[in-house]
Amino acid sequence: MRRARLGSYLLLALILAGFAVFLIYPIWLTVAIGFEGKDGGFTLHHVLEVLRDPSTRIGLLNALGIAVCTTVASIAISIPLAIVSVKCNFPGKSIFNAVILVPLILPPFVGAIGLHHLLGRHGAISELLIEAGLMDHGFDFIGQGGFWAIILIEALHLYPIIYLNAAAALANLDPALEEAAAGLGASPWRRFRQIVLPLIRPGLFAGGTIVFIWSFTELGTPLMFDYQQVTPVQIFNGIKEMEGSTQPYALTAVLLIVASATYLIGKVFLGGRASTMYAKASIRSVPKKLGPIASTAAIAMFSVVTIAAMLPHISVVLSSLAVEGSWYDSVLPTMWTTHNYDTALSHTLANGSIRNSLLYSSLAVGADLIIGLAIGYLIVRVKVRGRGLVDALAMLPLAVPGLVMAFGYVAMTLRWPFGKGDPLEGFVSVVGADPSPVLLLVVAYAVRRLPYVVRATVAGLEQTSGELEEAALNMGASRVRAIRTIVVPLITANLVAGGLLAFSFAMLEVSDSLILAQRESDYPITKAIYVLFERLGDGPGIASAMGVWAMALLAVTLVGASVLMGRKMGAIFRV
Repeated sequence: MRRARLGSYLLLALILAGFAVFLIYPIWLTVAIGFEGKDGGFTLHHVLEVLRDPSTRIGLLNALGIAVCTTVASIAISIPLAIVSVKCNFPGKSIFNAVILVPLILPPFVGAIGLHHLLGRHGAISELLIEAGLMDHGFDFIGQGGFWAIILIEALHLYPIIYLNAAAALANLDPALEEAAAGLGASPWRRFRQIVLPLIRPGLFAGGTIVFIWSFTELGTPLMFDYQQVTPVQIFNGIKEMEGSTQPYALTAVLLIVASATYLIGKVFLGGRASTMYAKASIRSVPKKLGPIASTAAIAMFSVVTIAAMLPHISVVLSSLAVEGSWYDSVLPTMWTTHNYDTALSHTLANGSIRNSLLYSSLAVGADLIIGLAIGYLIVRVKVRGRGLVDALAMLPLAVPGLVMAFGYVAMTLRWPFGKGDPLEGFVSVVGADPSPVLLLVVAYAVRRLPYVVRATVAGLEQTSGELEEAALNMGASRVRAIRTIVVPLITANLVAGGLLAFSFAMLEVSDSLILAQRESDYPITKAIYVLFERLGDGPGIASAMGVWAMALLAVTLVGASVLMGRKMGAIFRV
């Protein structure tokens, strides 16, 4: 017993050490340099310079505007869908519950390719309105810089995260509360405002936090729209100045501070006070069967949202099939080809990036499965001091912007432990004449996607009894053997679900890929898509074809994970 306890604390110490080096240290390093004076002391000068600079100040306001508008739009889309899904039965409900996850199958920065063809001055929407006689000439719906287009595509991409959390929260409500209020004469709107909304507020906060931080720090979508006046793009453009300037560090520190402060304020006003009211229903509510008219309205609501969310995806598919220059001033491409798909698999840059992403993601997920199983086991099965800290640290990558993490890894290559005089100098680097970012890319993917595996593992362990494992231990089996022969087979479905999500999202990681991969031979898929899209000629077509391959990969993995995880799927996207 004493040896087992010592082993548990040793495992705990190893995990905490790993988090310290690859999670806490990059974040701390970025913030520390942002506040570091010339003499090595503390100073606010660099941060104040960032706030005084009109360009960076406008960029920060634009980033906040995108985040707030995206979150509000996502909540407005998600709540009606969740209420109807949980409380009502209508034809095709199971199908709609499955396709509601479709927007997650493609990064919004790839969907931006489709929006260019849809909403541009010479795009499909303008041409359709001209043919209908509603306009005389094309109108650029994207607008100057694409601020509203960014919000549109990010809201249509991220609303399922809030929907999953809202639906789970609604399913746990005690129907007796609403029934009592209805018996006292409360209207449906009043019941929703005074009973339902306060009780599901923690669920909305859980999903809304992910959406806010994600959209606030999103790098890929503004880049695809060439929207330069926003903080993530300004940080991206400052990467090459890191060796001689502290401004990129200060700007990144400001981004992190604003994101953290917003989260804490939201936690106090939205998440904290309502949490004491949040309880699981003792009696499960029975969905109400809708009549023909109400069913039609429900189907129409789900259909409109689903079609709107799928339009960028459909447009990417059409762009991948269009002959170069054939989709201009027309509703649909005038000439078709499958050449882009062949090129996406044979082109040196495209083919190499696919191999790189497969390698990086496989190594990252392999590490995540081992580490995630260890963390989940510590949280659920082992009673040791510090397991709560491990749980919090495992979830921290969901709350910390990926852009900050990627920037921190670059900073690590310029200072201890990977700086001058270190044995890894020249083996791990990002900037410079001969960058070597492979190890950092694998580490970044693993750290960023570890929460999915941990939450899936915890869900599986909580659903299985520990009696079989205890019996094996009592019969002399080692703890490692008991875990390998009993625990792992029992939670295989959860491990597979978490691994699928981690793999697919690692394959399409944006911030880490765009920042850490500076040499073409190291490009992952997302960096290759960005570079190809910027290339004249057949570049956008090849980028679209690669986006479709990526979309197919994520579609398969998300459907598989949804089937394996069931209602626990929402817990994957929760801070």
